[in-house]
Amino acid sequence: MMQYKYVPVKFGHSNSSARHRGIIDEQAADGWRYVGWVPLTKTVFGMDIKTADLVFEKPVEDEK
Repeated sequence: MMQYKYVPVKFGHSNSSARHRGIIDEQAADGWRYVGWVPLTKTVFGMDIKTADLVFEKPVEDEK
C-alpha cells in the first residue's frame, strides 16, 4: 500500500521557475518519490497555470 503527499507550488513572475525542482529534491531526500502534478488554478483567461499540487508517494511502513 502507498501513502501520498501533496505539496502546493505557485507559478508566475514573482516565483523562481526552479522552485519545483527544490521541492522534488527535498521530498526525495525524505524518501518520497515524485509521481506527478495536478493543476489547481489558472489565470483569468485560462492560458497559464497559477498553482498546482506536486504529488509524491512512498510505501506505508508496517506497524508491527
